[in-house]
Amino acid sequence: MKILILMGGDSPEREVSFSTARGIIDALKRLGHKVIGIDPATGRLLEGEPPKAGSNSLLPPQKLISSPILAQTEVVFLALHGGKGEDGTIQSLLDLAGVPYTGSGFLASALAMHKPTAKLLFQATGIPTPAWFVLQEGEEEIAERIRAGFGFPVVVKPASQGSTVGTSIVKGDDQLKGALDYAQKFGGEVLIEEYIPGRELTVGILGDKPLPVVEIIPEGDFYDYEHKYTKGKSRYVVPASLSPKVTKRIKEIALQAFKLLRCEGYARVDFRYGDDGRLYCLEVNTLPGMTPTSLVPMAAQAAGISFDQLVQRIIELALRKGGKVG
Repeated sequence: MKILILMGGDSPEREVSFSTARGIIDALKRLGHKVIGIDPATGRLLEGEPPKAGSNSLLPPQKLISSPILAQTEVVFLALHGGKGEDGTIQSLLDLAGVPYTGSGFLASALAMHKPTAKLLFQATGIPTPAWFVLQEGEEEIAERIRAGFGFPVVVKPASQGSTVGTSIVKGDDQLKGALDYAQKFGGEVLIEEYIPGRELTVGILGDKPLPVVEIIPEGDFYDYEHKYTKGKSRYVVPASLSPKVTKRIKEIALQAFKLLRCEGYARVDFRYGDDGRLYCLEVNTLPGMTPTSLVPMAAQAAGISFDQLVQRIIELALRKGGKVG
């Protein structure tokens, strides 16, 4: 099968995208697929031979749908993270081109990437999520609003980023300004969320079935960008040590969130299991990482699905969504 893999992009998660792509490319080759890899931020060919039309057909996303390369592509594997690769932009272009692609469609991608919108939907349908508010432009007296709402500590993060980019845990007034300035570097809107003391859990979804629950135990208290992508900075327990009742419940909530946002193919749903004994859904990742330390491949392995089998299954789900299978 002829597969185009898109990697890199222009988001802060660009380097993570390249790491994800490397593992996927290796798996695709082992599976016998023909692979071409392009960075849509630059239009550069990064993997494989240029199409017959020549390298001039390798173009940035705004011209990608008119490129001859798509006519020679059976499925696009999205190895992008964050930004236009995960917010529905690329997905919309590929829909216009009529080419199947991995992961969720443009609507689910947009809903999941914009955390305030996703949380509004969670609240409207009874999915438990931490209390929160969006910082309004020019708003002052933020610390007072936090104390009146849910109190410190809080999580401060950009409204539309992944991989904890721009995220801080703020324990008091003196740390607030620095955290807000940091978050605003990665986008205008800032989400301020109640911090939930407890355990970090995540549930991968493949097709319409939850994978084994993974518990993440980072060095220190915060599973930030460094702890996510630096080997040895975090420990993982899979399946997580939970009661059968909690395991059943977290998988139910994960699948509910997946379906609510109209996700497809595969995704990952992140949780806090509070010291109060309650589960809190944080967000849904529509293009979760596929790096050596990534959580969906880890959960799949615990379910008896090898990395290569996982990659092939994701392709099959993309083709089924595109109407070419079944």
